[in-house]
Amino acid sequence: MSYLIDGHNLIGQLPDLQLDDPDDEAKLVQKLIGWSARTRRQCVVVFDAGLPGGTSRMSTKSVRVVFASHTSSADKVIIDRIYKEKHPKNWTVVSSDNGVLDIAKRQGMQTIKAMEFARLLERPVPIRPDLGEAVDVKLSADEVDEWLKLFGDE
Repeated sequence: MSYLIDGHNLIGQLPDLQLDDPDDEAKLVQKLIGWSARTRRQCVVVFDAGLPGGTSRMSTKSVRVVFASHTSSADKVIIDRIYKEKHPKNWTVVSSDNGVLDIAKRQGMQTIKAMEFARLLERPVPIRPDLGEAVDVKLSADEVDEWLKLFGDE
């Protein structure tokens, strides 16, 4: 599943990012790169008002960053992508705009409000146990005897 995200809608829902911060887009992209690495999901994040518009150099293999031109909007870019997508069932659209979400649903895409996605993005990273240090290891009497033969009982 890939995600098509309205970047400024999402920034507006994140407590640690502000739309008036000149680096808000770059900060969101960093969050999305981390999220993408944890979830192994890819996404396209679209922002309003980029010059000249198009794909940004901030893009990575897993997070494609697109700026709408000054004569367009993120909503328009997202809607155009929704209509052009050949495999809509593989996509989830993230937006606060009900019109955008309705179009995505009609085209067969999953949808999620930016506020809900913000909660997913802010979830703490799950701590995975180090498999090299297993706890509560149970050895049979035969296994204990074998280890004692190899290393002694000192």
